[in-house]
Amino acid sequence: MAAHANAVQEIHRICETPGCSENAKLQCPTCIKLGIPGSFFCSQECFKSSWNSHKQQHKQAKAGSSEVYDPWPEFSFTGRLRPWPTTPKRPVPDHIPRPDYAEDTQGTPHSELSARGSSQIRVLSDEEQESLRVACKLGREVLDAGAAAIEVGVTTDEIDRIIHEATVDRDCYPSPLNYYRFPKSCCTSVNEVICHGIPDKRQLENGDILNIDVTVYHNDFHGDLNETFFVGKPDDASRKLVNTTWECLDQTIQHVKPGVRYRDMGNIIQKHAQANGFSVVRSYCGHGIHRLFHTAPNVPHYAKNKAVGVMKPGHSFTIEPMISEGTWRDLIWPDNWTAVTQDGRRSAQFEHTMLVTDTGVDVLTRRQVGSGLSGQPHYMDSFVQ
Repeated sequence: MAAHANAVQEIHRICETPGCSENAKLQCPTCIKLGIPGSFFCSQECFKSSWNSHKQQHKQAKAGSSEVYDPWPEFSFTGRLRPWPTTPKRPVPDHIPRPDYAEDTQGTPHSELSARGSSQIRVLSDEEQESLRVACKLGREVLDAGAAAIEVGVTTDEIDRIIHEATVDRDCYPSPLNYYRFPKSCCTSVNEVICHGIPDKRQLENGDILNIDVTVYHNDFHGDLNETFFVGKPDDASRKLVNTTWECLDQTIQHVKPGVRYRDMGNIIQKHAQANGFSVVRSYCGHGIHRLFHTAPNVPHYAKNKAVGVMKPGHSFTIEPMISEGTWRDLIWPDNWTAVTQDGRRSAQFEHTMLVTDTGVDVLTRRQVGSGLSGQPHYMDSFVQ
């Protein structure tokens, strides 16, 4: 789960046809009649080319209740994705230990706030490192359980249920739950959602890309990771975006070792992203993690940043680049969590928690799938260059 950095917000309305970034001039007349928000296109040609997929919104609206779910009627969406109804917060058994914000009415992480303002990076003892390793291993198992459920027609709320149950089955607390009042046990970010998407009743569609961000809290330590997945058959543009995003993280990990400046990670990521025609989101960054969910150091993903600190053995942190097809700028939905691209184009992300060692780095949330494939993200299982 990414840490936030300040950024200027601007709203742009673009054509909702996949792959088109022209200014929107027309709105679907049927959507206006049915009360479906958004649905803007740049021309009749784009509207017609999107008709087969777009008309599904009409069917869903007509098949549902007489009132279309529209919690923010005045909000201008940047892309095709819309909010759907959500289910109530899932309970965590009383015997499972939880972080300080879990029962706070505002979800305030008081332990984090007490450490905020300090740039001192904690060096973990051998015992603390082992506890972190266990939390990360369990987090990987939970993400893999969620990944197994991904298919066309499954809702992100169902994935959240699976993630939640897999977490508590391992005597872990789902770290996102009630963190600053986040309502779910994981983040599910679809298509133009950069990060912090809230699981809901929308069914996944063929061609979607989906990021699942999982953090578990076990024995006082958090383990944080995420991956972006293909739903059904992806188009070539989505394949390139997701693959490049993974390469950005993978190339950066290769440079993690004692003596390296945290600010240098952004140079590596931005160079590779821009070489492939993509942008790097600046509003969110990697972060220190151990007993605290988010703490020092900050690890920005863009070049020429001013992050403080040099890597030392015993430092633990995440790197989690968010790479977008168009602009790097984001916009927050009125739910105060869902961050989307300002131009409505797609964004992808990968994240690992890692520990600096005497000679390099241990990637604690790396996938283990057998000889020769260790570390390979799920999307590569069927990826064809």
